Amino acid sequence: MPDLENLSQAVTTLGKSEWRPMLTYIAALHARSTHPAQPPFPYPWEEIGPGYCYGPAFGHWDLIHAILDVLPDAPEHARHQLLNNLANQEADGLVPGSIWMPRDNDPSRTQPRWSKTVGHPPVWMIAVQDYADLTGKDDLVAQCYEPLLRQIAWFETQRKAQPDGFFYTDILTHSWESGIDEGVRFHNVQTGPFACVDATAHGYALYDYATRWADILGKNCAIFAEKRAMLQTFIQETLFDIETGFFHDVWAVNNATQRPFALEGMWPVVVGAATPEQAQRVIDENLLNPHRFFSTHPVSTVGVEDPLFELRMWRGPTWNSMTYWAARGCVKYRRADAARTLAEKALDASAAQFARTGTVWEFYHPHGGDPETMQRKPHTPFNMPCRDYLGHNPLIAMARLWEGVDGRYVTS
Repeated sequence: MPDLENLSQAVTTLGKSEWRPMLTYIAALHARSTHPAQPPFPYPWEEIGPGYCYGPAFGHWDLIHAILDVLPDAPEHARHQLLNNLANQEADGLVPGSIWMPRDNDPSRTQPRWSKTVGHPPVWMIAVQDYADLTGKDDLVAQCYEPLLRQIAWFETQRKAQPDGFFYTDILTHSWESGIDEGVRFHNVQTGPFACVDATAHGYALYDYATRWADILGKNCAIFAEKRAMLQTFIQETLFDIETGFFHDVWAVNNATQRPFALEGMWPVVVGAATPEQAQRVIDENLLNPHRFFSTHPVSTVGVEDPLFELRMWRGPTWNSMTYWAARGCVKYRRADAARTLAEKALDASAAQFARTGTVWEFYHPHGGDPETMQRKPHTPFNMPCRDYLGHNPLIAMARLWEGVDGRYVTS
């Protein structure tokens, strides 16, 4: 594919020289992970990564990380993945999460399948806007506007929290719709439709992009602007904890007994819903704090001194995709210094493990240890981070961000 060939060439001069063998491997991994068009996708489709233990699979938010990774050098490939992502939107507006594709020698996987009731974090709009900013064209925005409105309708009818905000099914059934499997935020917590900090921030992003795109397309955006403003007030006034300088779920804010330091509290900064003062506290007191998330390989998914921290999947290890989102949030609030620091340390640590193992890992040891020493899901046959896991390793995008922290590559 010519687009991905451009990517392979671009990484040869990107970032530090010690990163380039890993970045070259990532570029090749994108090509290895891309398959010819087949139902249910109208275009060639990119899987989560050939090392994913439950693959081949398409989607979840892993796909968006892969899109952002290739976008400047392979914009047509990125565009095709965004359209593949929306091609199977349900009539009620649900955008499928993971789409499980047929698997050789597996009679249970002869046809594509996905959940028709559980989605995934809606961050795809960010990639659409990045594409529009990069190309200077609004055709993809126009194509994605109606699907965005349908997803908002689904979010409002299926994920509206009481009395305000939004929730993921994690708080109801532990089905991990948030993408944070077995997250610590839901330990010993009453179930119910209560506002989750990540779902509420993502709801804000839905309204934000609906407002922007309506304005671009000459449509009436007043209702979305009003809903955005109301949700922003709720986030700023209800989900921010003055003591911790961080955002938490509605049941945990101001409640130290149910207030783990879970990285999901950064999302109001990532989507721009925090006040400038709140954002600076999130960055300085949390993302850059070695007693919380600023681990040797930043950022840990649970505060390193939190009693619930452990070297198990989302309960402490570092996911490079989350470091990337954290860095984008820093750029949004004019903290290029913080963004550069986070990206550089994560790339340095990832490159060191690549030099040792010759692969990229699903998640990493936050203290710089070997990924093989951590647990994934002890109750399953797969209790170690997956190798060759592309979807949570937007390392090329992180290197671009490190080079362009003035905002050239972080536009939305």
